[in-house]
Amino acid sequence: MDVEMLTSAGALVFNLHTLFIIVLGAAAGILVGAIPGLTSTMSIALLIPFTHGMTIIPAIGMLIGIFFGCMYGGSIAAILINTPGTPAAAATVLDGYPMTRKGEAGRALAIALFASICGGITGALFMTFLSPFISRFALRFGPAELFALAIFGLSVIISISGKSLVKGLMVGFFGLLIATAGMDKVSGYLRFTQHVALFDGIPFIPGLIGLFAITEVFNGIEKILATEKAQGKIVRVLPSRQDIKKVGRALFTGSIVGSFIGTIPGVGSDIAAFVSYSEAKRTSKHPEQFGTGAPEGVAAAESANSSCACGSMIPMLSLGVPGDSNTAVLMGAFIIHGFQPGPMMYVQHLDIVYAVFIAMFLSNIAVFLTGMLGIKFFAKIVSIERKLLIPAILVLSLVGSFAINKNMFDVFFAIGMGGVGYLLTKYGFPLSPILLALILGPMSESNLRRFMQINDGQFWLIFTRPISLIFIILAIATLVSSVVNQRRINKRIAAEEARQASEMQDTITP
Repeated sequence: MDVEMLTSAGALVFNLHTLFIIVLGAAAGILVGAIPGLTSTMSIALLIPFTHGMTIIPAIGMLIGIFFGCMYGGSIAAILINTPGTPAAAATVLDGYPMTRKGEAGRALAIALFASICGGITGALFMTFLSPFISRFALRFGPAELFALAIFGLSVIISISGKSLVKGLMVGFFGLLIATAGMDKVSGYLRFTQHVALFDGIPFIPGLIGLFAITEVFNGIEKILATEKAQGKIVRVLPSRQDIKKVGRALFTGSIVGSFIGTIPGVGSDIAAFVSYSEAKRTSKHPEQFGTGAPEGVAAAESANSSCACGSMIPMLSLGVPGDSNTAVLMGAFIIHGFQPGPMMYVQHLDIVYAVFIAMFLSNIAVFLTGMLGIKFFAKIVSIERKLLIPAILVLSLVGSFAINKNMFDVFFAIGMGGVGYLLTKYGFPLSPILLALILGPMSESNLRRFMQINDGQFWLIFTRPISLIFIILAIATLVSSVVNQRRINKRIAAEEARQASEMQDTITP
């Protein structure tokens, strides 16, 4: 690393104007991320025109601040109202909201903030020191590797299925089925529907909002007389030393997994979060606690989605290939300001590259400081009476569904998915496998079709490619270990229930 160039890049970033812009972007990102339906991609795209009068570093610094702020902001709604503010926070719901129901909203928010910052800084370090090497590795991912990665991601369904693997698989297959609706990405053939609004497939964000937010509204209406509030005052804005020690392994694993997955173009933070969550559960000494409010689950998901955000910057800057939709918009911002991301950036504008690295670190610090100031305010949301909170969640959800495409169909679709989610939860079916299937179904299908076309239908050739073979082996290993773990969990639960029943019987019997 060129120390002189790094010093000159630091001079571009460390001034009051740029620092203020980065903090402003981080705060705006947290606010946007906390509102279901408003994505980081949308907010970055909307604010690009406002950067025209700025120089490149403040402009990109503000947009990166928004990007990273949204990563943490999405966890706020996920933890407090069971609704991922952004798709990247979908895995945070699994343990974040159960912690809120146990009166640990502040603890969950603190762990999410700490994990998000640790993941972000780890990803930024990866990007700073390893981006040229990782970008060359990312070039080796073709349709076969992306298909195998999607299959590996789908194997996580077993881990997030709860007590019943059969019910988890059933709703997972349901998600894969509805993910095929719309126009075939390869042939252009319309499947299952002729509705114009479904030509591009199931609207993902309204579906996510319906499955989690509106389902929670329906459940809340059913229990409108219940008064679930956070117990006790929020006395700390950072996790305790005991919590940090408890989530350390999950946090480290999530940071590494997210950094790696982020470098693969077209994958995204939502997939990284689910893969990290599954790995944390698989390697935990107490996997039965996952899904009931385990801090490790929150840490695994949040560290992965933040580090993935940093990782996705690597192919964009070094190859000129966006890692996800957010970096695709950021790439447009670079071009608007007269810089073409790609290999020549490291030759002609190395000072700008280093300045971006520094801006990423500062953005994470800005998110951390803003998040600490806001935790006590955020946690007060759960103290609001349910009869007031439920209508607010409903209005917010419907507005968020409409804001994506300015289309009333998306609103009705979200309500419909909410009804489906309500019925499924009423009969003990988990919702997360549907969401994971909606994310990975189109990715697996389109890449499999491309691979088969390239190789004249010879599927077996996928096993001759080392990277795809490794992912398939990992998928099989994940399936086997998840099944074994779930059986062990069910036995522990059954033994505990039997013990409690025996103690109750002894108490009743004179």
